[in-house]
Amino acid sequence: MGHGTNRIEDMSSPNNETAATARETVVEIHSVCLPPKKTTFQKLKKRFGDVFFPDDPLERFRNQTWRNKVILGLQSLFPIFTWGSQYDLKLFRSDVISGLTIASLAIPQGISYAKLANLPPIVGLYSSFVPPLIYSILGSSKHLAVGPVSIASLVMGSMLSESVSPTQDSILYLKLAFTSTFFAGLFQASLGLLRLGFVIDFLSKATLVGFTAGAAVIVSLQQLKGLLGIVHFTGKMQFVPVISSVINTRSEWSWQTIVMGLGFLIILLTTRHISMRKPKLFWISAASPLASVVISTLIVFLIRNKTQAISFIGHLPKGLNPPSANMLYFSAAHLALAIKTGIITGILSLTEGIAVGRTFASLKNYQVNGNKEMMAIGFMNMAGSCTSCYVTTGSFSRSAVNVNAGARTAVSNIVMASAVLVTLLFLMPLFYYTPNLILAAIILTAVIGLIDYQAAYKLYKVDKFDFFTCMCSFFGVLFVSVPLGLAIAVGVSVIKILLQVTRPNTLEFGNIPGTQIYQSLKRYREASRIPGFLILAVESPICFANSTYLQERILRWTREEETRIKENNDRNLKCIILDMTAVSSIDTSGIEAVFELRRRLEKQSLQLVLVNPVGSVMEKLHKSKIIESLGLSGLYLTVGEAVSDLSSTWKAHGQP
Repeated sequence: MGHGTNRIEDMSSPNNETAATARETVVEIHSVCLPPKKTTFQKLKKRFGDVFFPDDPLERFRNQTWRNKVILGLQSLFPIFTWGSQYDLKLFRSDVISGLTIASLAIPQGISYAKLANLPPIVGLYSSFVPPLIYSILGSSKHLAVGPVSIASLVMGSMLSESVSPTQDSILYLKLAFTSTFFAGLFQASLGLLRLGFVIDFLSKATLVGFTAGAAVIVSLQQLKGLLGIVHFTGKMQFVPVISSVINTRSEWSWQTIVMGLGFLIILLTTRHISMRKPKLFWISAASPLASVVISTLIVFLIRNKTQAISFIGHLPKGLNPPSANMLYFSAAHLALAIKTGIITGILSLTEGIAVGRTFASLKNYQVNGNKEMMAIGFMNMAGSCTSCYVTTGSFSRSAVNVNAGARTAVSNIVMASAVLVTLLFLMPLFYYTPNLILAAIILTAVIGLIDYQAAYKLYKVDKFDFFTCMCSFFGVLFVSVPLGLAIAVGVSVIKILLQVTRPNTLEFGNIPGTQIYQSLKRYREASRIPGFLILAVESPICFANSTYLQERILRWTREEETRIKENNDRNLKCIILDMTAVSSIDTSGIEAVFELRRRLEKQSLQLVLVNPVGSVMEKLHKSKIIESLGLSGLYLTVGEAVSDLSSTWKAHGQP
């Protein structure tokens, strides 16, 4: 039998050589093999490849001509070359329809999300033009619709506005927004280039569910300013100050704004509900934001001389994105703020973009390369920071509309960007009388879907600690602040990981009658203890962080077993079997703990037996001479073989 397997081979046969009339089972004993010898360089190379190159990106280049290698290299760097050669008119027709459809959603959302980030509305449109063009060349997703998103907009707005006023220091605020976008892109691209994507895995599902729900509530409350017509509103992002501001400014409430805002909000929510219930009618919710903008703008234009109660956007400059490389702010005064904001918004937008891309790739049966996505999103944000754009990523709502509209390739992003270009060049004056209330209604409609109460309930049912993490994130965002709420949730998640590492699970095994299978006594009621044996399993690596705990825990298991034996007058305990199947690694502290455990058990006339250590663990145990100290009867491939062989040995020596 090869090393490392946990398969039990029952090699039983009748034992006719004994005088006993009963038949005894003879189990063949297999040796535990050492792994093949490798040099230190070979081990490091394999480990490095497993950590940073699990997908083996160079595999496709092997046994290829130089010409093919160049083509494959271009396809790896620029995924557009992968599908560009097969592009035809039929695909283009589908992409044009989907591109125009998401443009009708992207234009009003771009303006709205820019307001959410406390930026000029025109920046939202700039951010819906350049980044999609870059992503269509570098991105590996066929259906990801790129542009500003609510969460990144909220986080950037809340973090920057804590130190710099977007109204009193508007130029500095704009510089910091572009600089934060640059650092977000730099961080994202670096993760992709260095293949460090596992960093974003620290944002667990539980953390994101709580964070997005809390952020959605805060965003929704912030929109009361536009829906109620409030002029003097708090710039804070916590639940209590926002509610207090709404109550204390009752005198500023405008009934005209409230009536008109609630009317359009009901329309938008209704169209969203219809599209969710009947996906084929996706175009209704996709077109309703732009239609609402057009209708509300027309209404405000017609009544402009009769009432001044409804506020509107005002002048928006025409033309292409102006260059903003000269506005990147690297002064020491606010550099730390820009870097911190960039990293946090970069992680959030990267997590959302990759998650959305993988979701729709799975639905359409193709793969999205995570490292390529990180580089694509990173480079588009770096380029965006130099062309008057702020943080962008893949939007779930726009991507869903993109898929439902029949998008086939990333050309849909190019079509969307072209529609935004036409808007920037010719249609900007038409948005002069667009009311702020419609932007608030559009944001409210978009963020309501971020409150995933079903996911929270599932967390509660499946894992209470994950639910606790979710609630920490939710209430932290709601009552402390957006970045600190996220930090609290990440901290709780890290504590969970530390607890799992430092306090690993240990189980007591028993035999399932009639088999050579040994499983948990608590999990399998039919499993029974083997007299004279205490069979334990460790379900984690053994390292410096948990070696002392495991040693003390095993000794406690031993004391408890001896107490149970005395109370039940069972056969004396002779052997402790430690099943190491789930021990994936061990360090020098772990080896020392095993040495010390063997020594302390020997003082109590108890034998320590190790079962099925994996290759790397076996190699270290062999080099540390612990295998020699355990002896021939101290190491077995399976628990069944250990129990059978030791029982036979004791019986042969006349021991009970």
